[in-house]
Amino acid sequence: MTRYIALLRGINVGGINIKMAALADTVLALGHTGVHTVLASGNVVFDSDDADGAALKSSLEQALSAAFDYQAWVVLLTGQELEHCVDAFPFDDRDGWHSYVLFGSDPGLLDELLEAAPTLDAADERIQPGQSVLYWQVRREVGIKSAFSTLSAKARYKASTTTRNLRTLHKILGVASTR
Repeated sequence: MTRYIALLRGINVGGINIKMAALADTVLALGHTGVHTVLASGNVVFDSDDADGAALKSSLEQALSAAFDYQAWVVLLTGQELEHCVDAFPFDDRDGWHSYVLFGSDPGLLDELLEAAPTLDAADERIQPGQSVLYWQVRREVGIKSAFSTLSAKARYKASTTTRNLRTLHKILGVASTR
């Protein structure tokens, strides 16, 4: 049995509204156990006997697309992978800054996004690569208007990336470690 975390992209924004109870029911219907959602931003913790991550990701995306009538995109991690990712966050906590992790299932697209790092204004934001992630920190005043935020929001990256703030990831890990 493996503890997984599914991070869904683009739900409860832009007109795609999914109740967390319905999301949990959909994952349960696939035969997974220990299903728990975290916040309303598409974070699902569950246990599965399925060791094939690619097949599991595909199964989740198909089920979610069918159940909620939208194009579902999922980044799937094990609990251990998420814990390692959070523990490796490279930036110090700074007043007036937001800390994020951009998760990706396509290493080539993560590399492409990383290429933008030298062009960013270091007074506003910074990026550092991790294992299958990009760590990103941005000043609150700049936020979603930052150069990196604008770039990473392009349609080209939707199917393979999703971003979570560090506080949310700590909440997910709190649920993942107690179930």
